Amino acid sequence: MNWRSTTVRFAALVFLLQIAAAGVLLLAVRVIVHGQVYAGAAATGEMVRQDVLAVQAQGVAAIAHAIVLHTIGDTGSRAVLLLTDAAGRPLAGNLDALPPNVMPDGQPVQIDLYRRRHATPEAMLVRVDRLAGGLRLLTGSVVEDEARTVRLLELAMLVALSLAVAFAALAAWLAARMIVLRLGDTVATLDAVRDGALSRRVPADASGDAFALLAASVNATLDRTGRLVEELTLATDMLAHDLKSPLTRLRSALERAAVAADTPAAQEAVERAQAEGQRLLTTVETALRISRAEAGIGRDAFAPVDLAIELEEIAEIYGPLVEEAGRAIRVVTPVRPTLKLHRELMAQALGNLIDNAAKYGAGTITLAVEAIVGGVRVSVSDEGAGIAPEHRAAALRRFGRVDEARGGSGAGLGLSLVGAVARLHGGALALQDAGGLRVVIDLPVGEEPTG
Repeated sequence: MNWRSTTVRFAALVFLLQIAAAGVLLLAVRVIVHGQVYAGAAATGEMVRQDVLAVQAQGVAAIAHAIVLHTIGDTGSRAVLLLTDAAGRPLAGNLDALPPNVMPDGQPVQIDLYRRRHATPEAMLVRVDRLAGGLRLLTGSVVEDEARTVRLLELAMLVALSLAVAFAALAAWLAARMIVLRLGDTVATLDAVRDGALSRRVPADASGDAFALLAASVNATLDRTGRLVEELTLATDMLAHDLKSPLTRLRSALERAAVAADTPAAQEAVERAQAEGQRLLTTVETALRISRAEAGIGRDAFAPVDLAIELEEIAEIYGPLVEEAGRAIRVVTPVRPTLKLHRELMAQALGNLIDNAAKYGAGTITLAVEAIVGGVRVSVSDEGAGIAPEHRAAALRRFGRVDEARGGSGAGLGLSLVGAVARLHGGALALQDAGGLRVVIDLPVGEEPTG
């Protein structure tokens, strides 16, 4: 559980507020009921106390007589009285002794005591007063029924609090679930757009709440993005046409000049110009491919491709080039997954990696495909010096060059194109060490491929 999640924190807030409200309500009910239940018993005890104290000036006999009057037939009476002398000996009343934990001249205290002729202790609300001559007078009232009522109330409150916790948890879950459901269409739309469905929009919502405003903003943003992609497509097509045509004408003119060159120096200059023209044409085409791939253009050309067969065909195409350099190329395919890919772009990306390995690497070039959790990994590795970890970020940037590690006359777009193709397929590109440089492309699939 991610506690930084706004949804989780909102659910926790709903839960805590529900529990706090239930707790305050139950506590208020307990205080009110407790006060009302014991109010009558306290009034009864105070009335008995005042009756007895009213005759204290007439002597011990008068006090004892008043106590007897209040305790006659005490099996049905709730009055509790006891008069003791200075030594603590009982003189009158329905208790056998003063409780030691009730302080004289204090507030009424609830305590469990035995009354005479009663086999079980009872809850009582009593107080002790000092009288002249060291006498002590305990007065009060039995509150056993009230205490039982309060215990039942507390048990009911405990059950109610348990139910409140359960309902609060349910309310918190429903609140979080409502947020997730309300955002579900928006998230699904953005996922679909990311996967190439540029015409997908969030369904209209007439509620006017914050989620509806978010959906409207997302749709407006997607409309603007769609127009930009259309403009980019048009611009790239126009740029390709405007640049490739003169470059092609330039190459034809150089070819004619090469035929007409009558000296070795002129021939060399024309060939150099032809090489630079071809390099410029390749750079333009590669840059356009990267821009189109980054914009998601080309997903409509995806088709099922057997990666193992594709790697074998690419190795067969580039085999003669690698063998001319005195090196070997091999294919390792422990699994044979079939994925929906843009076959032409993927083939060009892998071809770029093989070309880089042939130019800058050493030893055997290995093309491999293996299963990973949630997808497959396609890799091209060699046995050369590789690229130092601190230079890899620069190597992956567009027009990035790592002159310290590699030479050559490339434009620095090879790995950028491979990265763009990987992202077009929802995957990722990474550079690793494996006794040389190992370039891996992780591609997602619906389920793990089997061998």
